[in-house]
Amino acid sequence: MSLRETIEQKLTEHFQPERLAVIDESHHHAGHQPDISGTGETHMRVRIVSASFVGVTRLARHRAVTDLLKPELDAGLHALAIEPSAPGEAVRW
Repeated sequence: MSLRETIEQKLTEHFQPERLAVIDESHHHAGHQPDISGTGETHMRVRIVSASFVGVTRLARHRAVTDLLKPELDAGLHALAIEPSAPGEAVRW
């Protein structure tokens, strides 16, 4: 299973999102550091709409996602962009 698929599965099981997109943006970051070639799964963007975020601050939403994905971050995921929303909130996607 790819890292993108693992992240997608964990987010789906934990947050039961209405909408979810996990996007591998690694190719945009090739050469930013000597060990980042752009070919691995090093930079991910998570766009998620979940009822779990109703009444939750933006900071708490981010922490909930990063806490869930801590093993992936510890294992080498270099960057994680998070766009969390509750149902009915405006999204850019």
